[in-house]
Amino acid sequence: QVQLVESGGGLVQAGGSLRLSCQGSGSPFSRYHVGWFRQAPGKEREFVASIRGSSSRTYYADSVKGRFTISRDNPKNTAYLQMNSLKPEDTAVYYCAAGPVPDEYAYWGQGTQVTVAP
Repeated sequence: QVQLVESGGGLVQAGGSLRLSCQGSGSPFSRYHVGWFRQAPGKEREFVASIRGSSSRTYYADSVKGRFTISRDNPKNTAYLQMNSLKPEDTAVYYCAAGPVPDEYAYWGQGTQVTVAP
């Protein structure tokens, strides 16, 4: 089992950057595949990016491809989401998730708010 805590959210102007962090604890982080998801007000939660535990292969939603980068530092039990060229439509609560099986996320963080002003 792993506990996840996100940080790094905030208010930024359009075109700016933020880096979100997902700190894991409780189990070796390298065992888990990690994903980032987001949920905007009135909308369903959507996939943003993911990274495999062993291969570190990455996947992205089309809406963020080329602007966001997911990475991980297993010795630090931390995953990151670097967000560049932010747009107002990126405004959402961003959640980190992890699981032992690809694309099946058993563990979730509490979320961190990202607000992009026009």
